[in-house]
Amino acid sequence: MGDRDLIATADLVDFHCHLDLYPDYPAMMQETEKAGIFTLAVTTTPQAWPRNHELAQRTKHVRAALGLHPQLVADRASEISLWERYLPEARYIGEVGLDAGPRFFKSLDAQKRVFQRVLQCCADAGDKILTVHSVRSVKTVLDHLEAFLPADKGKVVLHWFTGTKNEAKRALELGCYFSINAAMFHNERHAPMIQSISLDRVLTETDGPFTQTGDRQSKPSDVAIVVEKLGHLHQLPTEQVSATVLNNLRNLVGSQG
Repeated sequence: MGDRDLIATADLVDFHCHLDLYPDYPAMMQETEKAGIFTLAVTTTPQAWPRNHELAQRTKHVRAALGLHPQLVADRASEISLWERYLPEARYIGEVGLDAGPRFFKSLDAQKRVFQRVLQCCADAGDKILTVHSVRSVKTVLDHLEAFLPADKGKVVLHWFTGTKNEAKRALELGCYFSINAAMFHNERHAPMIQSISLDRVLTETDGPFTQTGDRQSKPSDVAIVVEKLGHLHQLPTEQVSATVLNNLRNLVGSQG
């Protein structure tokens, strides 16, 4: 029996998963709920919010997040007004952020404007929890967080973070958490950066269905693999890692859940 078989699924956290992009979204949500895995169902456009919100409200363990993905801003920047309309209904925000990769660099200025507006609205509302994309744009993302979202006005989880150790240190100083997935361990140069992040700021994620576990799309229960890898990296029992991640989640969300 491997380490991951010893982890109760009720102790698992998938803080970034696109549940609505699986072939059978309601079935995947039901499977996740039955397993008792706390799962944050992020959205890529505010148009997806009502359905996600409706289904998540019927569950104990799934929460929906209101997003406007930076990779879609080139065509959907105008949807920020719809995003703002739904904001009062949402505690969790995501997926939002910046992407300066080659395919999306042309829209970076528009992305910055949208992300700034997202942060300002969240700061005005207070008590929002954001899951933030930062591909090839970590410094700019951190600059925006520092400028537009004071630490006492909201909390940030950096999703699939691939910055440097110094950038991770700056993010920690800004109060950020980090959600780690199995794909981040595929590049050995990321291991020192992951290891540098204090374990009390770490959450786990799959980013399914955009990641693979074996020959299939990853699903929330696959975060057990991430817990196992973090245990090996920090030389800790997997049970201790999963308990720490669950406690981190409680500290992040507070009493509202």
